[in-house]
Amino acid sequence: MDLDAYVDAHRGEWWRLQELAKKRRLDAWEADELLDLYQRTATHLSLIRSTAPDPTVTQYLSTILAKARSRAMGGRASSWTAVSRFFVETFPAMLYRSRRWWLWTMALSYLFAFAVAWWVASHPGVVSAMIPADQLDALVNHDFENYYHEHAAADFAGKVWTNNAWVAAVCLAGGVLGLPVIYMLFQNMLNLGVIGGIMADHDRSSLFFGMILPHGLLELTAVFVAAGAGLRLFWSWVEPGNRTRSGNFAHEARSSMSLALGLIVVLFVTGVIEGFVTPSGLPTWARISIGVIAEIAFFVYVYTLGRSAARRGVTGDVEDADQGAYLPARG
Repeated sequence: MDLDAYVDAHRGEWWRLQELAKKRRLDAWEADELLDLYQRTATHLSLIRSTAPDPTVTQYLSTILAKARSRAMGGRASSWTAVSRFFVETFPAMLYRSRRWWLWTMALSYLFAFAVAWWVASHPGVVSAMIPADQLDALVNHDFENYYHEHAAADFAGKVWTNNAWVAAVCLAGGVLGLPVIYMLFQNMLNLGVIGGIMADHDRSSLFFGMILPHGLLELTAVFVAAGAGLRLFWSWVEPGNRTRSGNFAHEARSSMSLALGLIVVLFVTGVIEGFVTPSGLPTWARISIGVIAEIAFFVYVYTLGRSAARRGVTGDVEDADQGAYLPARG
């Protein structure tokens, strides 16, 4: 079969199907035309695959058919299906596939924070020389705890959610260069380690962990996921593997957007916990238990749904239909 001649012969039908698939409203005649063109194009695709397989033409027709099928099924139903599929397959698959990056980021970051905390607690004179005694006393006895009580729970949860989403976004966007991700992690873990060391030196470790752990476990995990994805994005163009640099970078960038969308929901959960659970009157053990349960639930989510989806070949990248497709032109 002469593929170029076949493309020329049916180009108009494919363009018309693509046009109908993009329309928001279809009348009865257009709906019938869409179904008829869908069946014809499916036949064309089958014939090309069997007699003159061409990756470009095959992807183009597959994309048109996917859009037409989605349009024929109905926008609202397919939208809810897409949302469900994202949280059941796409997001957990990307979390699982990138787990080595964010788990190593988590381990090294915690190691650094604990080292800083140990050093600060072992050298109290250094902190005392940098921070006036009255400010240090206020931090230990009032400011640290009051931070979680000084705002209304709903307002505080919204503020925390926005701030954490910003940190995650910077980590993802900074992945293009790599160093901004490391700097962001360094700042956050240094602050955590310094405050933890100060509280430990003043025998306030129980207060520190009682206020940090309920929300901090899942919150920091989300930040580590974003940072790991950012570093993986950086490495995608440093060491592209079998792909071209631009192709590998584009693939990882699209996959990172899947993580970004999912992390918005994860950080919303941490914001709710920090706004309503951390400053609540619940016993310390109960508040920490809620944080631990949330963290365990996240890891179960990753290692059950994520591993299952990854084994089925879900990559976390967007669908072919959303990557854009263009009708091949004759050379």
